[in-house]
Amino acid sequence: MKRSENIKSTDDTISLLSVKEKCDLSSGLDTWHSKSIPRLEIPSILFHDGPHGLRKQPDTSDVVGLNESEPATCFPTSATSACSFDREIFCQLGEAIGKEALKQRIDVVLGPGINIKRSPLCGRNFEYLSEDPLLTGELASAYVKGLQAQGVGASIKHFAANNQEFCRLISNSQVDERALREIYLKAFEIVVRKAQPWTIMSSYNRINAVYACENELLMTRIARVEWGFEGLFISDWGAVDNRVAAVQAGLDLEMPSSDGYRDSHLLKAYKKGQIEERFLDRAVEKLLELIEKCKQPKAIPSDSIYQENHVLARKILTESAVLLKNNSDLLPLNSQSEVLIVGELAKNPHYQGSGSSRVNPIRQVSLTQAVQARGLGWEYVDGYRIDNKDQNALLLEEACLAAKEKEVVVVVVGLTEDDEAEGYDRQHLELQPSQNALIKALAKVNSNVVVVLQGGGVVTLPWLDEVSAVFFVGLAGQAFGEGCLDLLLGEVNPSGKLAETWPLSLADVPSSSSYGQRYNTPYIESLFVGYRYYDSAAKPVRFPFGYGLSYTSFEFSDLQ
Repeated sequence: MKRSENIKSTDDTISLLSVKEKCDLSSGLDTWHSKSIPRLEIPSILFHDGPHGLRKQPDTSDVVGLNESEPATCFPTSATSACSFDREIFCQLGEAIGKEALKQRIDVVLGPGINIKRSPLCGRNFEYLSEDPLLTGELASAYVKGLQAQGVGASIKHFAANNQEFCRLISNSQVDERALREIYLKAFEIVVRKAQPWTIMSSYNRINAVYACENELLMTRIARVEWGFEGLFISDWGAVDNRVAAVQAGLDLEMPSSDGYRDSHLLKAYKKGQIEERFLDRAVEKLLELIEKCKQPKAIPSDSIYQENHVLARKILTESAVLLKNNSDLLPLNSQSEVLIVGELAKNPHYQGSGSSRVNPIRQVSLTQAVQARGLGWEYVDGYRIDNKDQNALLLEEACLAAKEKEVVVVVVGLTEDDEAEGYDRQHLELQPSQNALIKALAKVNSNVVVVLQGGGVVTLPWLDEVSAVFFVGLAGQAFGEGCLDLLLGEVNPSGKLAETWPLSLADVPSSSSYGQRYNTPYIESLFVGYRYYDSAAKPVRFPFGYGLSYTSFEFSDLQ
């Protein structure tokens, strides 16, 4: 922030502001900018989405992403990259997104999302890292450090206990104090203590009957006093119910703009003695401190950053994909083998979720494109269609006929854009029936079936015992095809480990009976989230937290 000669400090700047200007500064100019005060040379700053890649909207009024965003690198989503268990990769991811933010003149990136995966049904789980707060906090801290080292702010979200999308604007997370502290706040605490994020985003929901944006316990007493958070509290977009109560509780910036409507409410409350000026001063101070950090001189990267980041996206995928099964060491494949690739998602991959984190990728490489670029000569058939199910019976028959003559069949299946998105939750854990039927039919005509599984979270696998190998690539980002082929050919040894438990069925999930309520959602399982429950209850699971195979063989001995 450039200052006039007579302005020596943030305190001096605040003293020169009128009360009306203080009220104005604590809300946005439009959808993405904070307000400026030209007479005091206070500039606005620019916020945009970006947990796994930037979503800069050219139209400042486009909050829901109706129009295409500016091109950026689409990295694997957090649900995938968390399976790397790798702080260094997350630091590199933060650095890469920070450099693209500099390129696009973005001051604060809205991410990472670090809510805990209480249920596999959460529609936004693809954006979140894990069911475990320690893993989440460690990886997110590395991301924040990498991002902010570029001079770009992070906004860790959504604070707090935001674990469902259904009715998220009005839902009330009823959670006991120990579970709140040890499960749902712990990752935020780790990031604050280790990385000091420049902002924290308060969520839509209520926590024990108090809206997150009005929650003085969370924002002030816990985050600021106990943890030592020094940054700015920003609302999720449209999350503020009562602006006066929010500012008093510790919220510093409401987004987006209300065209002055809520600013006038805040000013009236001050004039009536309903809010003290010190609360306004605190909000302005935090905004000025954030502006000061954002407006430090920085070098803008060259266009080569996008090619470098595509290479990084490919690397993150190969370090994160999880080998779930590999009977008789079928994988890795020999490039000279006769291989049939089956499945529309091999040609048109589901590589990211939908919603505010949706990236317009600089480029995109499918598995069929990667195979063609290598000159492998592997055959491809559709097998199924996502949006035209009337053709699926004929396509299945065609795929089985082709599979009989091949040494190996690689079938690519997964969830779709309609299955997982911001704003609504999943209703079940199943793949499309046509995909399950295809895999079962292929396994009957060929004993060497490899399933490549796309999606942001848990799915049931009714054909698991009938196939030879299964690779979970998650939501793999724009380099899906190249990274997947690297793994299938053994050019990279798979080392990903599941960052969440895969239960045998939805009924086995401890929160299943209370999840997704319209108004009050009781967290009846308390501390027993994910592996904490399955281990304590000795409950069988499909794949445990931390599970993942590799192409190497080894043994442990003489452990001490």
